[in-house]
Amino acid sequence: MDSADYGKQWYVLHTYSGYENKVKTNIESRVVSMGMEDNIFRVIVPEEEEVEVKDGKSKTAVHKTFPGYVLIEMIMSDQAWYIVRNTPGVTGFIGSHGAGSKPSPLLPEEIEVILKRMGVQEKVVSDIHVEVGDYVIITEGAFDGMSGKVSEVDQEKQKLKVIIEMFGRETIAELDFIQVKEDDTY
Repeated sequence: MDSADYGKQWYVLHTYSGYENKVKTNIESRVVSMGMEDNIFRVIVPEEEEVEVKDGKSKTAVHKTFPGYVLIEMIMSDQAWYIVRNTPGVTGFIGSHGAGSKPSPLLPEEIEVILKRMGVQEKVVSDIHVEVGDYVIITEGAFDGMSGKVSEVDQEKQKLKVIIEMFGRETIAELDFIQVKEDDTY
């Protein structure tokens, strides 16, 4: 975990119902105008698409999963807390016991479930350092336990292609960095 990630957690804001998207926009503009990009990261209004059938026609509608609530990923500093708390439309943090106390963050498994339902994944950054020609062991997925040679590396997307031998033939597996570990036997 690098120093920028230290203390970065998800919190829940309570807003006036119907103002969730306005609060999101307000916070995002305040982050930029007040130079808080290193403390306040993502603001999400949890929504789900639902298909509704009306008069025999299906229509996709977006519904707020938690009306009146906004999720915010931030480092809970005094200044960040003050800026978010005093954003128009925000009525408070969930998990705060009043009298200026800082709120409790969501547990990692709670935010994981919410983000997964929305189709948003937490970005997990791997610290593996491999280059084309290096050997890796696949640690999860269909090729778990197999060893292969790296044929392509995309640092930005944290993905790589690995050549593995299967049934006497070479096969290319496209994997995320977090699905492999360095193979020290080569």
